[in-house]
Amino acid sequence: MRFIGIDIGGMSLKGGLVDENGVILYKTSAVTRADAPAEDIVEDIALLIEKVAKNGGVEVAALDGIGIGSPGSIDDAAGTIRYSCNINFVKTPIVDMLRKRLGRQDIFVSNDANCAALGETLFGAGKGAKNSVTVTLGTGVGTGIVVDGRLLTGNKSAGAEGGHAIIKAGGAMCGCGKRGCFEAYASASAFMAQTAKAVQRHPQSLLASMAAQNGIDGKTAFEAARLGDKTAKSVVRAYIRYVGIGLVTFANVFYPEVFIIGGGISKEGDALIKPLQRYVSRNAYGAEFNPPIKVVAATLGNDAGIIGAAALAMRDKV
Repeated sequence: MRFIGIDIGGMSLKGGLVDENGVILYKTSAVTRADAPAEDIVEDIALLIEKVAKNGGVEVAALDGIGIGSPGSIDDAAGTIRYSCNINFVKTPIVDMLRKRLGRQDIFVSNDANCAALGETLFGAGKGAKNSVTVTLGTGVGTGIVVDGRLLTGNKSAGAEGGHAIIKAGGAMCGCGKRGCFEAYASASAFMAQTAKAVQRHPQSLLASMAAQNGIDGKTAFEAARLGDKTAKSVVRAYIRYVGIGLVTFANVFYPEVFIIGGGISKEGDALIKPLQRYVSRNAYGAEFNPPIKVVAATLGNDAGIIGAAALAMRDKV
């Protein structure tokens, strides 16, 4: 079987031909004309689909389905992108537009974080699990929830925004305009801000020296901590606790088999995953009596969006 997955990003459109086992057979990309009229962006997507199919050796008409992952607020059932803050989509009926353009009906759309969660659960770090929560630690915090093998997206697909669960009432300001959101403490952006504050408070630390030499990114505090810097260790411990609080919150609501941690910070591996595993195991409600919850790093990397988007079209087919 052959499916196409399209991962819409603010900078690029990525597309791949994917088989029923989640293996990418061919992939390519195109520039996202984010400020162009929605009709032009959709045409670019249609052209990318045709290119992927052609170069992958299959006719568009012979595909087994097409899935689209897009940032923003998506109504999955209606096939509409309500709004995307970085791309010129406002109430854009992308599925109907592509159906008319490509002449086929089995086209589906969902939020990109949901797609990544589906891809990781079916074919990546969560393979074999039917219940998972994927948490992507990036510029923001994206979450995707899979229950009994299906995406849980809420009313009109407006749910699963775990990055905006409140973990500290009246806390730090979030980009959404509210205070105390998980994203305001656990995103890579928040971690970098926490690192910068520690540098200001401890200008004589190794962390401050490394920051002065190379700047601050999501790796700076972890690297300094590995070298034994006490200030960096404190920053990392605090950050892991923030992430852990969010995971325990989700554990107590969904009790998944596995938490899948994605985003650039997940590349820290055991330095992040092991303490998160301990935190969840110690603090999830009923953990001593219930089945264990695993915490793992995502494995599909930049391909998660393509594979997960393709997986939208695999439902009930594989």
